[in-house]
Amino acid sequence: MVYKYVWIVVIFYYLLKVEEIKKLLDQYPFITYLIYGGNEYIGIIQNSDEQITTIYDYGSLRSDDQKRKFLDLGEQWWWESNRMIPINVFLKHEWTEFKFCVKTMNSKDVNIRMGPHINLKEMAAKRSKRRSITLVRKI
Repeated sequence: MVYKYVWIVVIFYYLLKVEEIKKLLDQYPFITYLIYGGNEYIGIIQNSDEQITTIYDYGSLRSDDQKRKFLDLGEQWWWESNRMIPINVFLKHEWTEFKFCVKTMNSKDVNIRMGPHINLKEMAAKRSKRRSITLVRKI
């Protein structure tokens, strides 16, 4: 009987947590929430392909100033870029401060729950499609 109440509390806690994450993603649409190895990560994905997913982990930030700058730069990247360029390429010099919070994960074990993810391979594929157009001249 006690186990039943424990599960109810766990489910209620999980639902509250999901609602908090949804609010965060509504306010900061560039943030991604993922699960890897039983751990939850919230941050900005640098690149996600078939083998490796790389994320800048918001939970690894040490001070409130770093967190504020992380979110400000993330917002700048989100609204001023085409969202296909990784944040570390778009904000090269400003973003070097956050190299310490990079987490690299095996993509097979990553479960992206909410939020965007960047894939450089898709960007290259879209470019090559545009370049394949040729003009034919009538004689």
